[in-house]
Amino acid sequence: MIKLLVIEDEKILAENIKEIIADLGEVTLCFDGEEGLYEAQSKIYDLILLDLMLPKMSGYQVLAQLRQENIQTPVLILTAKDSLEDKITGFQKGADDYLTKPFYREELRLRVKALLRRSLGMHEENTLQYGNVICDLSKKEVREHETVLPIQGKEFELLVYLIQNQGMILTKEQIFDRIWGFDSETTITVVEVYMSHLRKHLKQTDMAENIQTLRNVGYLLASRKD
Repeated sequence: MIKLLVIEDEKILAENIKEIIADLGEVTLCFDGEEGLYEAQSKIYDLILLDLMLPKMSGYQVLAQLRQENIQTPVLILTAKDSLEDKITGFQKGADDYLTKPFYREELRLRVKALLRRSLGMHEENTLQYGNVICDLSKKEVREHETVLPIQGKEFELLVYLIQNQGMILTKEQIFDRIWGFDSETTITVVEVYMSHLRKHLKQTDMAENIQTLRNVGYLLASRKD
């Protein structure tokens, strides 16, 4: 599932933002800069919505620290600071987009969707593709050419996560946190089980041989540009 982090100290506004984008992914709220930075450092998010005027640590400081640590999660700044100088500073520090308050509900949704498409490699029709394997994110369906593959549920999420992070080593811990969550009642060995199932279902595709197991580390899907 797509994970979104909202760092906003006004709790009513934060809850409103969560309600606006709740159907786009799992939304986590943080109410000060230090808490938000820790959350962004400790977990993998697909997009961060960041206020600038935060207690304990400003949004600029949070953003600068993330980029300094090479955490490249896309960041959408949401702020009442609307001067050109503020916008330039935001982009210079590594923001991907900048939206001033008050904002229109639909504009926020459109900007979030655009950033997610860009960062996750989605096509306009909400699909991901790796060679002949196509994941329809709306239908939660996997196809090779016109054949629908029996990949569903957590196995589908695992496949999507691999494609989104092709060329990157993913540890078992990262995969477990992303797909099941560390508060899950299952254990981390479930990663190996689902990876085995996924490989079997992809056996006849051109993708299967590109999923590598890195002993005592995790997995790597070889990068491919189609």
